[in-house]
Amino acid sequence: MSPEFRRKVLDLVASGRKVAEVVRLLGDSDRTIYVWRRQHLINAGQLPGTKSSDLSELAAARKRIAELEAELAIHRRAAAAG
Repeated sequence: MSPEFRRKVLDLVASGRKVAEVVRLLGDSDRTIYVWRRQHLINAGQLPGTKSSDLSELAAARKRIAELEAELAIHRRAAAAG
């Protein structure tokens, strides 16, 4: 789902509509809407937790670590064979 769609869904809930009503209107899962709302509150500093921006940085760091570990394994195999 796009960030704009997510924002519109959260705006509907924030305006006083019940999550069940929004689910009927848009066809999303109520679980999804609750997760989006919780993450929005975390990002706004209203709930403790990891902000979305931090999650993105963490995912990028994990990907880079995996790349570096693969590269290191290649170098170790080359050093052992040579």
